[in-house]
Amino acid sequence: MRKKMYRQVTENLPNKEERTWAMLCHFSVFSMFVFPFGNILAPLIIWLIKKEEMPFVENQSKEVLNFQISMTIYLIVSALLIIILVGIPLLIGLGIFNIVITIVAAIKANEGKNYRYPINLRIIK
Repeated sequence: MRKKMYRQVTENLPNKEERTWAMLCHFSVFSMFVFPFGNILAPLIIWLIKKEEMPFVENQSKEVLNFQISMTIYLIVSALLIIILVGIPLLIGLGIFNIVITIVAAIKANEGKNYRYPINLRIIK
């Protein structure tokens, strides 16, 4: 019975290549430290290249894109709130949150799990 259940669970998991590409898509957001809007452009490129052949990568790259677009909006609003001094701790908190949650998402994607980001606006469906 256990072997049958294990077989059913492993059959539904994406293959190693899909998991690797999904993980790379999550980690690609750190390209924002190299060039502007790399956090959006890098996952977008991966999504455009792999969406037809790898459904798991398509799902996770759309999730990454939605989260990074959401974070960009939140960071712009926080930057505007610097005028009333509320924006400074918000910017720091959002920056740390973005880094930590991206690492968690990449680990989950490498395990083959569909990760859903919190506080995510679903813009790309």
